[in-house]
Amino acid sequence: MRQEHLEAAVPVGADPRRYARVLARVHEAALSGASPPAEPRAVIGASWQRMRRLGLDPDHGRDGRPLSTEDVEARRRASGLADALPILRSGLISVAEEAAHIMVVVDGDACVLWREGSNAVRHRADRLGFTEGVSWDENHVGTNAIGTALVARRPMQVYSAEHYVRSHHAWTCAAAPLHDPRDGRLLGVVDLSGPAATVHATTLALVDAVAKLAESQLRNAHLAELERLRAAALPVLSKVPGRAMVTDEHGWVAAVSGLAPLDRVPLPRGCAPGEAWLPSLGTCLVEPVPGGWLVRVTEHDTERGTTRAVLDVRSPRDCTLTVAGPSGTWSYPLSPRHAEMLYVLACHRDGRSAAELALDLFGDAERTVTVRAEMSRLRRRLGTILARRPYRFADDLEVVLERPEAPELVLPHSTAPALRNP
Repeated sequence: MRQEHLEAAVPVGADPRRYARVLARVHEAALSGASPPAEPRAVIGASWQRMRRLGLDPDHGRDGRPLSTEDVEARRRASGLADALPILRSGLISVAEEAAHIMVVVDGDACVLWREGSNAVRHRADRLGFTEGVSWDENHVGTNAIGTALVARRPMQVYSAEHYVRSHHAWTCAAAPLHDPRDGRLLGVVDLSGPAATVHATTLALVDAVAKLAESQLRNAHLAELERLRAAALPVLSKVPGRAMVTDEHGWVAAVSGLAPLDRVPLPRGCAPGEAWLPSLGTCLVEPVPGGWLVRVTEHDTERGTTRAVLDVRSPRDCTLTVAGPSGTWSYPLSPRHAEMLYVLACHRDGRSAAELALDLFGDAERTVTVRAEMSRLRRRLGTILARRPYRFADDLEVVLERPEAPELVLPHSTAPALRNP
């Protein structure tokens, strides 16, 4: 279960109306270049800077053409959020109707897929263009809880003049990301939006709690899929000699034969039938089966090691580890946290203890439990690429670090250098 710091938009004890007037002056000062009466929250200030660099019109935003009804339906089916919708509705719709809010669910591109709740607020949203099929990302509507949560990848509450576009100053919104439990991919965001006068500090906590319940439902649905795949896989494995397993399309293991139990194997991106090299298993033959893959470990050259690993952190939202081995090349997408951990290890080839990694990542050497848990997950997925005691890349591995020109992914507590191209 993910843990985030939830930052309410209105400070504890502040009068919302008076605070809204302060925000309005801060917003106008930021746009005019005048000295502001106060500084916006860091996450809001960073978003405003993005909007100024983009040249977004602070009065109207950027118009976008809404998708057709057919395209919205297609996105709903492809979103991976359908199984989460009942939990989101049961947890938020009644609250939305009573508190003069609407519940909005968007996909990973910020396209509005579902919008339910107060009829009066839906009519107000219609006038704002906040309808199904529109994009509610920062590039179109500026700083807002939905689009900014997708960029910041954390729960967000945005109030009044924290919105970059002036026509949104009459609104408040609270949003939380929704992730795919199979691969950690950001599926979208669930949001509660309403008139600014309805702002409440607990709204963000409610939305985040319901989002976590929805992710649990997605996880349960995935486990049920694995159980169905397991029932179909056992007859297949009984006819396969040697070491083999059946996985779903994301590498989650449904059943094994002749192997120690595994949770998941990192299948190559764009996995296709044929020979592949997998961490901790070596050379394998991959064959399609209904609902996933049959992975057979070949009995020759399985102990040959990899030669080169490329850690690509040039895009903070799309970090990957690519390994070129004797039997081919594979890539593994990394979460921001795992990318940070591997970045530190790439900069410290002699390795880091759990306490050192905790200090690098969190500024707190006591957070070793979190570090060990995350490293355990990484080692299960990457196998012999990572060693421990201390944590490090394998000694016989050539590691190449590809960094952005601008230090977008900087670890504030780490002794590793800022990310930049060598």
